[in-house]
Amino acid sequence: MSDDPLLARLRRAARQEQFLEVVDEAEARRRFHAALDLSPLPAEEVALHAALGRALARDVAAAVDAPPFDRALVDGFALRAADAAQAGDAAPVRLRLNAEVLACGAAPAIEVGPGTATAIATGAPLPRGADAVAMIEWTALDDAPGGPHVLLRRAVAPGQFVGFAGGDIARGEVLLRRGAVLGSREIGMLAAAGHATAPAVRRPRVAVLSTGDELHPPGAPLPPGGIPDSNAAILAAMVAENGGEPLPMGIFRDDEATLRAALEAALARADMVVMSGGTSKGAGDVSHRVLGGLGAPGVLVHGVALKPGKPLCLAAVGRTPVVVLPGFPTSAVFTFHEFAVPVLRALAGLPPREETEMAATLATRTPSELGRTEYVMASLAEGGDGGLRAVPLGKGSGSVTAFGQADGFFAIPALSEGMAAGAPVRLRLIGGAARLPELVVAGSHCTGLDVVLGRLGLRARVLALGSLGGLAAARRGECDLAGAHLLDAATGLYNTPFLQPGLRLERGWGRMQGVVFRPGDARFAGLDGAAAVRRAAADGALLLVNRNAGSGTRILLDGLLAGARPPGYANQPKSHNAVCAAVAQGRADWGVAIATVAQGYGLGFLPLAEEQYDFFLPEERAGRPAVQAFLGALRDDAVRAALREAGFTPA
Repeated sequence: MSDDPLLARLRRAARQEQFLEVVDEAEARRRFHAALDLSPLPAEEVALHAALGRALARDVAAAVDAPPFDRALVDGFALRAADAAQAGDAAPVRLRLNAEVLACGAAPAIEVGPGTATAIATGAPLPRGADAVAMIEWTALDDAPGGPHVLLRRAVAPGQFVGFAGGDIARGEVLLRRGAVLGSREIGMLAAAGHATAPAVRRPRVAVLSTGDELHPPGAPLPPGGIPDSNAAILAAMVAENGGEPLPMGIFRDDEATLRAALEAALARADMVVMSGGTSKGAGDVSHRVLGGLGAPGVLVHGVALKPGKPLCLAAVGRTPVVVLPGFPTSAVFTFHEFAVPVLRALAGLPPREETEMAATLATRTPSELGRTEYVMASLAEGGDGGLRAVPLGKGSGSVTAFGQADGFFAIPALSEGMAAGAPVRLRLIGGAARLPELVVAGSHCTGLDVVLGRLGLRARVLALGSLGGLAAARRGECDLAGAHLLDAATGLYNTPFLQPGLRLERGWGRMQGVVFRPGDARFAGLDGAAAVRRAAADGALLLVNRNAGSGTRILLDGLLAGARPPGYANQPKSHNAVCAAVAQGRADWGVAIATVAQGYGLGFLPLAEEQYDFFLPEERAGRPAVQAFLGALRDDAVRAALREAGFTPA
């Protein structure tokens, strides 16, 4: 007579070792990660409405300038600031009105010449010749003989109430970097910069299986001894919370043949498999035997010195991770959070979860089992002295509600038998935290920065302040690096003469500055760069688009102009892209920009100077890991090759 199935399982359990080998948490994680490929999954193009929460698979550059043209920021009159420099209540300036009114979507047809103005609405394109907008509140209409005029009662500065083309983001400039997580703000940026889709890392497909003869679907009638399968719903939600696509596979009996078929089906469909139950030392432990026969490397860890979570099993079939979690809900949720989530987020291209910790004192004595690191769920309460108290929940690993009621958890070390009341603890809060940039680069605008930062994958913030502005920020300790191309007229040297105590200079790359103009413009034919500047400065019909004061390009051009102030001198956007956009769109006829940006806009280019773009580095920030990574990239052969390909000359 054959054995009862339960007796047969008990006999197998008696012969079975408790666990293959119990290891500590760090060793378990090391073995698991060593067997896996933790690179982000391949990219897929997704519509913006479906991109929320996804990670960018590669850098995304702006497809259009934002704004796409110079535009008015207020209702009023577009004019030349030089005409309005002396305006005031006592002596208003009288300007002749041009015969057009510019509204949003209207293309200007009349150039604003000296002594004239054009009525313009907020958001409308700025006409050629204008470099400022006067608010309508500062004006009055004058219908005196000679046609309509406007009386201006307040002085207007160059660039006042003008949003320059590319002032927000310029075409070809990196908008978002690889690894950026797309929230509503990032999706709005992509749309404003001309993108309808985003290259996102594919969501990892995670098969979720439950095992146990006692389990039944939630909501189904429960027979004696039956319990609802809450783990599958919890785990599927945690998969989605961490960037994955859950594939619910159902509930399976504690039977080797059944479980083998279920795992084979899951491995065929998924990038990762998560199973709860069937991993304890009892009669139902069949998972490690099944996994051992599905392909190398098989079971990597079976048993971790944790409480809750000791029965955890970590495996891989080929490069597909398989996590077999304890069946009790708190144990399953905790071990999923600690071991599965880091792998899942890596595959999804998402950054590791940032855990926020808060200092508290333990409200009650909490015993612990010697030899196992114990994680205790706790809630926070305010003590009589105003400090925070960590109150252990006192619920076991079978509790379904522990994670929902807890504010966080703290660890009791493996070599401790517990913690006394009043002991200080660091409570790891359940939930994420805001992520600050790892690297801040201020100073001159250069597309070469995109090449370097794109290779690093750092959370970087770039502030376009101009070379002198970046130098000042570095001196005040407000940035990690300041990009600059400052020419010292006395020595002919770049950047070195501007070094100050507390700063050091790190060499970057060479780049060519030159005069940009529209191809086919005969006024620049046969000229070199310096001659082109002289010719353009002497021709009142040629309109300049200048650069902002303090930029290295402005310093270079001012030296070549030798005091001249050609038409358009007061038009001062803050980037090479904005200069090239103005010339390409016919709002200006010439300017000075770097060769790589001019090429991207299809402009003519006459070289002026091979300049050196370097970085001022505050000594106190030199040891920061992100700074060292950036400096290492400057010396990396692959990065240097990419810079050369982009038109730069690495130092």
